[in-house]
Amino acid sequence: MATTKQLPREQWHEYFDAFTKRFLTDPNPEAADIEIVSPELGDQIEAEFVRVIGITYDHKDNVLEVALENVDHLIYHPKEIWVVEEDNGFVSSIEVVRDDDTREIIRLRSVGIQPAAK
Repeated sequence: MATTKQLPREQWHEYFDAFTKRFLTDPNPEAADIEIVSPELGDQIEAEFVRVIGITYDHKDNVLEVALENVDHLIYHPKEIWVVEEDNGFVSSIEVVRDDDTREIIRLRSVGIQPAAK
C-alpha cells in the first residue's frame, strides 16, 4: 500500500539522491508527467511522458532539479515536498509547494525494459 509523507527539508538532498541511485540508473526507464497548479494561472501541463534521468535538491541554490531527457525542470524555492512512496520504495508522485504557493506535481512511472543498443 502506498504511503504519502512530507519530507523534512534537511532530508531532501539525501532522499532524492538515494531514490535516483536506486530507481533511475537501472536499465528500466521511468517517465514523468509534470503538472503546475498555480493560483493565478490554473492547471498547466509542463511535460508528458518524458524520460527521467535523475532528481536532486541543491540546498545552496534552494532548487529541486528534475533531470529529464534533453531538458532539466527546475523548481526554485520549494517550501514543502510531499511524496507518495510505493511498498518497494519507488516514488510514484512528488508534490512540491513553492514559496508562492504554486504546486508542481510530478507523476513517475516505469515504462518497461529499454531495448538493447544495436
